[in-house]
Amino acid sequence: MRRREFIALLSGAASWPLAARAQQSAMPVIGILATASPEDNATRLRAFREGLGVAGYAEGQNVSIEYRWAEARSGRLTVLAAQLVHLPVTVLVGAGGTPTALIAKAATGSIPIVFAIGSDPVGLGLVTSLNRPGGNVTGVTSLNLEVVPKRLQLLREFVPSATKMGLLVNPAVPALSAPAVLLARSFMDAAGLQLHILNASSERDLDAVFENLSQLHVDALAIAPDNFFTAQSEQLAALTVRHALPAAYEFRRFVAAGGLMSHGSSETEYYRLVGTYAGRILKGEKPSDLPVQQTTKLELLINQKTAKALGLTIPLPLLGRADEVIE
Repeated sequence: MRRREFIALLSGAASWPLAARAQQSAMPVIGILATASPEDNATRLRAFREGLGVAGYAEGQNVSIEYRWAEARSGRLTVLAAQLVHLPVTVLVGAGGTPTALIAKAATGSIPIVFAIGSDPVGLGLVTSLNRPGGNVTGVTSLNLEVVPKRLQLLREFVPSATKMGLLVNPAVPALSAPAVLLARSFMDAAGLQLHILNASSERDLDAVFENLSQLHVDALAIAPDNFFTAQSEQLAALTVRHALPAAYEFRRFVAAGGLMSHGSSETEYYRLVGTYAGRILKGEKPSDLPVQQTTKLELLINQKTAKALGLTIPLPLLGRADEVIE
C-alpha cells in the first residue's frame, strides 16, 4: 500500500459525507501522539484497536481517533500535542514512548492521558505511584529496559568467544539511555567483559556508528529500547548484516527485517493493554484509579537465515527457549 493511501485510510474522515461527520463529532475522540510515521506504528495501531474492542469501542462506529505523527522529528511533538489538546480530545494517548508521555503531561493537566513507556513512570514524575497514579495520567510499562542485560547474555550464548560488546543508545532520551547504560555496565563488569557505548539520535548517525563498531572490533551489539531505533528497525537490521555483527533488539520487527535476535515485551500485548485502558477511561473510569500496568509476556525470536549468514549455530538451549525461529 502506498504511503498516501495508508494515511488516507487512517484519516479518511475527510472524504465522509457531511452527515457522517456530524455523527462523528458527537463521538468521544481519542488523540494519538506518535513519534514515528503511520507505517512504523501499524503493528501498534492494530493492537491498540484490539484493546479498544475489548472495552466495546470501534473506530468510526462509537469513537473517533485523531492521529498526530512526528515522522521521527521529535521537535514537532510539543506542537502536535497542543493541537490535540486544543481540539479537544477525550483521551490523549502517548504512543511514542517516554518523550510523548512527558510532552502529553506537560500539555494538559485535565485531559486523561494513557502512556506506553519502557522507563520508570514514578521516577519521571508521570504518576505519584504505580498503584495509585493520581492526577490525569496512567498507562502501561514494558520490561524492555530491564532486560537489556539479558540481551547481552543471550548474545554471549550465541558468541561465547565475545570479549567486546557494544550498546547502542539514543542520548536524546536520557530517561532510557542512562539506565540502559548502567544496567549494561553492571552486567559486563560482572562478566569481566569490555563494553563500548555508541550514540545515535538521527538516521544519519547510524552509518558512522557501525563504522566505529568495525574499528573497535566489537563482537556483538545490543540495542537499547527507544522509539527511534524501533522506527529504524529495517536499516539497523541491514547494517548489522552488512557489518557481519550479531545483534539483539527488543521487538520482532527487527528480526523480521533480518536482525539476528530480539528479546523483549510483546509489542502486541503492550499496545492492546494501552487500548483497553483508553476504552475504560472512555467508559468513565479515572486515570487516578487505574494502576499502571506492566506487560508480562516476554518473547525471544531468532532469525535462522541471519545466523547462518553470520556463520553462527543456534545453541540448543536458545533454540528450545525461542518463541519463534524465522527461517
